[in-house]
Amino acid sequence: MTSALEVVDPGLLTLVEDLGRPGWAHIGVGRSGAADAGALRLANRLVANDEGAAGLEVLLGGLRVRARGAVTVALTGGHGPAWVDGRPVGHEAVLELRDGSELRLGTVELGLRTYVAVRGGIDAPPVLGSRSTDQLAGLGPAPLAAGDVLPVGPAPADWPVVDVAPVRPDQGGALPIVRGPHADWFDDALERLCGPHEYRVTPATNRVAVRLDGPTLGRTAQHEGRELPSEGLVVGAVQVPPDGRPVVFGVDHPVTGGYPVVAVVRRHALGRLGQLRPGDPVRFAPG
Repeated sequence: MTSALEVVDPGLLTLVEDLGRPGWAHIGVGRSGAADAGALRLANRLVANDEGAAGLEVLLGGLRVRARGAVTVALTGGHGPAWVDGRPVGHEAVLELRDGSELRLGTVELGLRTYVAVRGGIDAPPVLGSRSTDQLAGLGPAPLAAGDVLPVGPAPADWPVVDVAPVRPDQGGALPIVRGPHADWFDDALERLCGPHEYRVTPATNRVAVRLDGPTLGRTAQHEGRELPSEGLVVGAVQVPPDGRPVVFGVDHPVTGGYPVVAVVRRHALGRLGQLRPGDPVRFAPG
């Protein structure tokens, strides 16, 4: 019998994500993939999958899925209560679901996105070599809906080697950044960006970009009103539109942009960027 997960309730937004589709920027397609790639990798390792296997990215909890056949799953990333058949279960742990068992995720209390890996991976049809949903490009599987049945791929040859992974809670702190290609467009750009003040994540935030409210960055006199031809963008780019409020691009970012990039978030901190929720404070530091 082929195993599958039946979606009872998708919650606010649940997407199929893997580690993305690199190598297509020249035709206008970004990498996309899990917003917190480290969390997806860990979930896959727990169930002995390849780190790049497709799993589920659940925004703020609320997901309910029913096992068709026996499946092995793991939860990582954003933390909140979770239950299997009404019994509380933990994160960063190997969970066994019998045929007909129901996994339910409560509202996320720490972070933003929870990842569900299933042994064998979600066997959605790949597009350009990836099963990731890219919301900006409109590629990959559609967001999950009640009644969807997600086939599970063949189980890997290896077996899980631990029951629980010890994970240190996120200690927060400033996001490390390096100087961007247009830092000289602004007065004391990095000093102002990395000052003692905090920014706040606005509700207008998604997988495309984390939009911030707080101190504005003003341009130098020679760059005031200047237009910039569209240039390539990378995940973590801190772009400054005309209102002076920074925008940090996420995994579904456009491949080009026309506003100056003052800084770039270090790669090792991109998972933290993907877990920021509206209202969270944000600080930057040279890194």
